[in-house]
Amino acid sequence: MEVMEQRRNDIVRFVNDQGSVTFAQIKERFPKVSDMTLRTDLKVLDANQRLVRIHGGAKSLETVTGNDDFLKKRYIQNTDEKMSIARKALDLVEAHKTIFIDSGSTTTMLSNILNDQPNTFFTSGISCAVEMAHLKEAQCFLAGGMINRNSLSVTGMDAVRFLENVSFDITFLGVTRYSERTGFTCESFLDAQTKRAVLQRSKKIIVLMDSSKVQKDGTYRICDLKDVDIVVSDQNLPETFKKECENQGVLIL
Repeated sequence: MEVMEQRRNDIVRFVNDQGSVTFAQIKERFPKVSDMTLRTDLKVLDANQRLVRIHGGAKSLETVTGNDDFLKKRYIQNTDEKMSIARKALDLVEAHKTIFIDSGSTTTMLSNILNDQPNTFFTSGISCAVEMAHLKEAQCFLAGGMINRNSLSVTGMDAVRFLENVSFDITFLGVTRYSERTGFTCESFLDAQTKRAVLQRSKKIIVLMDSSKVQKDGTYRICDLKDVDIVVSDQNLPETFKKECENQGVLIL
């Protein structure tokens, strides 16, 4: 037991020192440990919120989310699915377009892996803006307004007034829940107002949503399924939701 705990502590230190590592780097660092054992170690360390397991490796919590404990907890949930969604969404980020990226854990992952290319990005997500700060070719704007400490977003009428004067080619929308009865929802009235203001100014609306959020009623309506163009999700979407999307002409990726 002591050997296992020591090894896992060493893995955490290694990931924290590097910020982001591939599985191959971990294997090189621990050559006498089997692949299966190392994968189990990463799974346990992810579940214990000591690092973030991603496809092909791991990242330190600081690298992924900075110092915010609330968002760290959100990242730990369905991490692999969210990273898969972010990578799919990256293929939809067209150069030379004006793009809104909503607040949230999945959209923050997308912001983290954005290609450095000519774009004009707007966001209401504070963590998204931090991730965009490394971009040199793009212009990046953070909406002004009141801070929602739970979602780490900028919201309120100041944010609405700022965003309603911009026309967006593409919007990547984050949501909390979806059901046929309530549509896409979030749990903040002010956040919902901000999101709706953006959607009214958007040519293409892309929802980023892992399957755990489907078939759950929410509180504050953002929009209905018929209002969006694409839903980017994981492979576990319910068949009933897939049928709804087909009926509404919504593409699922």
